[in-house]
Amino acid sequence: QLQLAESGGGLVQPGESLRLSCATSQYTLSYYAIGWFRQAPGKVREGVAWINSDGDSTNYIDSVKGRFTDSRDNAKNTADLLINSLKPEDTAVYYCAANLFGEGTKWREQNEYDYWGQGTQDTVST
Repeated sequence: QLQLAESGGGLVQPGESLRLSCATSQYTLSYYAIGWFRQAPGKVREGVAWINSDGDSTNYIDSVKGRFTDSRDNAKNTADLLINSLKPEDTAVYYCAANLFGEGTKWREQNEYDYWGQGTQDTVST
């Protein structure tokens, strides 16, 4: 069973950046597309970004385009989400999820994913 671990969350001020990482030490991530989801206080969890297994295709929701950047390093079994120009509305618990051979047609649907990380808190506040 694939175990994912997110890291990189924290307390930041508006306009700053964060890099979230998703890693596994057990098996290779090479065959998995990675989705990034977030759950803000009092809201449902939503998909915000996605990257395919090769790292050459990404998807983002409109509200984060231009600020969020997906990347991955399959040699290191890691996937990153760089968040620039953070806004208070980006405050949420961020999760990575792995979808075996995922092609991205339903990347925002949570039941498409086989494994989930435990989440990392990202708080944007003055």
